[in-house]
Amino acid sequence: MASAGQWDDLRQRLLSGAAMAGAGVALIWAGGIWFAALTALVSGLMLWELSRMLAPEKTAEALQIAVIGGLAVLLARALPGLYTFPILAAPAIVGIGLLKRHPLLFAPFALAILVAGHGLSGFRDTYGVVWLFWLVLVVIATDVFGYFAGRFIGGPKFWPRVSPKKTWSGTVAGWIAAALIGVIFRQFTNAGPDLPWISMALSLASQMGDIAESALKRRMGVKDSSNLLPGHGGLFDRFDGLLGAALFMLLVAQLVYVPEVRF
Repeated sequence: MASAGQWDDLRQRLLSGAAMAGAGVALIWAGGIWFAALTALVSGLMLWELSRMLAPEKTAEALQIAVIGGLAVLLARALPGLYTFPILAAPAIVGIGLLKRHPLLFAPFALAILVAGHGLSGFRDTYGVVWLFWLVLVVIATDVFGYFAGRFIGGPKFWPRVSPKKTWSGTVAGWIAAALIGVIFRQFTNAGPDLPWISMALSLASQMGDIAESALKRRMGVKDSSNLLPGHGGLFDRFDGLLGAALFMLLVAQLVYVPEVRF
């Protein structure tokens, strides 16, 4: 059973979460350069947080990596597909040279951030806004239901060595919530009958993104990626699940046909 102290951060989380959600929904709906600018900004800030976690003394270098990364996400969108991977890989390579710390941690996380940022923008243009709203809602439902179930029900830990707070009750609640999002979207769109279980798979990918970032923070001995977001920590702390889900969705789109879904 949850104690009163466990809910102390709830008001801050709700207010900052609502502000992020409102801005995100507006820019996803706008699409085009507006959503591309959002993905570039978020990617750059997450690279800054990653750099600061791995090499906290490299303040100027972290800012340089953030700017280079954000510009790379925009540039990869503007140039032909042949140049996409080299452009997105460049900030990761440059970052290794600037930080000179933990290259085997920085490179894969940096590349994942850049690929997800670029991929989400392109996915919005190619497959329409509905898939993006589905993705975001699955991630939010996974996080919110997992948060409340974990706090209220508690129980055995999911992976205590990596993420001490994550419980099996919260994990399963996230899967159930994601499936319900899939069921709801089936009623209002032309999505196929497989959407509920695909939503559960996306939920699991979101949770793996969360666990990967938790492992990184545990390795570096930090509680939050930054203090940019009141009640949430940093952007990396909030978007780690979206990062995992986005990479999963982009991979699936390369392997199977993804139809445009409409309301």
